[in-house]
Amino acid sequence: MQFLVIGKDGNDAQALQRRMAVREAHLRLGDEMERSGARWYGSVILDDEGKMIGSMAVMDFPSEKELQEWLTKEPYITGNVWKTVEIMKCNVKTPWKFNRPQEFFEERQAKPTKF
Repeated sequence: MQFLVIGKDGNDAQALQRRMAVREAHLRLGDEMERSGARWYGSVILDDEGKMIGSMAVMDFPSEKELQEWLTKEPYITGNVWKTVEIMKCNVKTPWKFNRPQEFFEERQAKPTKF
């Protein structure tokens, strides 16, 4: 079962400091979750100035119970970074599309596609 998780940081003066204090632990756990297949995709959310203000992730767990177990050890939760967390069940149509070669993404960054 897939879940879209959106965590929004606090907006107090120490919010970015809290994020940076646990960011490496968050990234390590994310890499671990990716290797296990539980995390399919993640991204930082930025404001208009490019400042980190939240995160999103597409996760895959057998049930909501395992999702909740992950959240109890997620550094952005335990480190008081995310002030709100929104969780929605989702169904990724063709998840293997995320497994494109690195060159695909490098080319897109160098020459953005226009609609």
